[in-house]
Amino acid sequence: MTQTLAIIKPDAVGSGKAGRILAHLEGSGFKVRCMKMTRLTAAQAREFYSVHKERPFFEPLVAFMTSGPCLPMVLEADGAVARLREVIGSTDPAEAADGTVRKLYAENKERNAIHASDSDENASHEIAFFFSRQELLSVFP
Repeated sequence: MTQTLAIIKPDAVGSGKAGRILAHLEGSGFKVRCMKMTRLTAAQAREFYSVHKERPFFEPLVAFMTSGPCLPMVLEADGAVARLREVIGSTDPAEAADGTVRKLYAENKERNAIHASDSDENASHEIAFFFSRQELLSVFP
């Protein structure tokens, strides 16, 4: 079993889709190991998405991710990173496979309902961004 980070984004939280997305993830074989609702500050969003800082969509992404609460969570499954990316589908819901989270719940490419780590290394880094060692240890003794 491996772990990855998912974030149910502000668009999905604000439109009442978070529960359905969470049920979809659990129904796809993921175990939720840690989760909390938070609202990112601009500084936090800039730090989290710093890999995209030179891209034209960076500031709109920061604005979107700070527009409301989001739900970061640690998910566990066999091959969690690759499996989650398969379950959520393409960034653009118009290109996502039928039955994927983004096909079912995303509004468009920019408001795409969910974030998922893209590698095991990034998953570890992203999990540590949102969850302290104490929070993780209290859930996984």
